[in-house]
Amino acid sequence: MAILILGLLIFIGVHSIRLVSPSWRDAQVARLGEHGWKGLYAVASLVGFVLIVWGYGMARRTPVVLWTPPMGIRHLTALLVAVAFVLIVAAYMPGNRIKRTIGHPMLVGTAIWALGHLLANGTLSAIVLFGVFLIWGAAGALICRGRDRAAGVRYPDGTLSGDTKVVVVGLIAWALFAFVLHRWLIGMSPFA
Repeated sequence: MAILILGLLIFIGVHSIRLVSPSWRDAQVARLGEHGWKGLYAVASLVGFVLIVWGYGMARRTPVVLWTPPMGIRHLTALLVAVAFVLIVAAYMPGNRIKRTIGHPMLVGTAIWALGHLLANGTLSAIVLFGVFLIWGAAGALICRGRDRAAGVRYPDGTLSGDTKVVVVGLIAWALFAFVLHRWLIGMSPFA
């Protein structure tokens, strides 16, 4: 569990710099240059991610079960994760109204993904992993949205066509991950 926690501290810590101290981040970009900052950020993120995967894998070998989720909860989790995939795609695909409405769909999508996984997993390691991502995603979305309002930020208008593309791409990505990649990467099928 210690490796999982260390990984979360590094990964979430790096990804929280812009949330908690944007002026410090800007000073580091000015000092290191854009490429230097991005390189350092990428290396720290990768180290944190590897530690999370390794630590969670180790914790899954000797799980501390706190509760057993009811059978039907997997369906709710699948629905929440499908919504999360659509939101994450909306963050990166231009021309959609979802980003304009939500502002920071990547953060909201991460929180929804984590909530779905919290509902479907009753182990201590799952609560730590997904609980941290839920708190980070929700807090980040609120912080960023508040900053947007204070700065008068308006996101570009989107179209129904843009929204449709986001939903289609998001659902295809979700289906690919849920039915193929989840078992291969995580070691279990969400629908088994």
